[in-house]
Amino acid sequence: MRFRPCIDLHKGKVKQIVGGSLNDDDTNTVQTNFETTRPARWYAKLYRRDQLLGGHVIQLGPGNKQAAQDALAAWPGGLQLGGAVTEDNAVSWIDAGASAVIVTSWVFHDGVIDLARLKRLCNKIGKNRLVLDLSSRRREDDYYIVTNRWQTFTREKITSALLDNLAGYCSQYLVHAVDVEGKCAGVELDLVKRLARWQEGLPITYAGGIHCMEDIHLIEELGKGRLDFTVGSALDIFGGTGLKYKNLVKTYFGNK
Repeated sequence: MRFRPCIDLHKGKVKQIVGGSLNDDDTNTVQTNFETTRPARWYAKLYRRDQLLGGHVIQLGPGNKQAAQDALAAWPGGLQLGGAVTEDNAVSWIDAGASAVIVTSWVFHDGVIDLARLKRLCNKIGKNRLVLDLSSRRREDDYYIVTNRWQTFTREKITSALLDNLAGYCSQYLVHAVDVEGKCAGVELDLVKRLARWQEGLPITYAGGIHCMEDIHLIEELGKGRLDFTVGSALDIFGGTGLKYKNLVKTYFGNK
């Protein structure tokens, strides 16, 4: 189990937001927990210093390209890049220094995964350079993958069968529990348990709701040590009070 750091970008700034408040027109309904004057490259240099591998830069909407490029340039090969990634721009992000690209909305069509698109992208950059974002929201007793800034429900559920079917096209999964993302009110334990049932071996990073060490211990216990994690709003480097960055680095060093 590893701590994987993040850099979330919104309108060119490093921010922590409540995930479910994102919307297509980017209006003032977005709830911001934290915004810093530090540039994205400052965080990239910090993670590089501490050799925290497997972290990600996420573009939350437009206006983030330059900040994302600056972060990747500060640590070439050390960070993954997500947000508006398509077949047309994936190679350029790899060339800009991303260790891999993170893709979600582009590989969906009419509410289901478009395997033709996924295969083309995989063939173009290689599965080792591709991370699938399967961020989900709960509906009744299931977790459905959501796209388009986490606002659109697809018909795809998080199941072991789905993870099996997609494993041949990617190297990792990233799963935000969108309903609790940014709220620092506890993790989606049912989602953690479901992810832990899958035993095929690709790394899975869980994100959402973490606000203290007890939450991380729960992920480790219920996830049977199979899940990595990322922390945003609760972390002191993002204005949080629940968790200290240096403690996570010491305990869950990203290169273990």
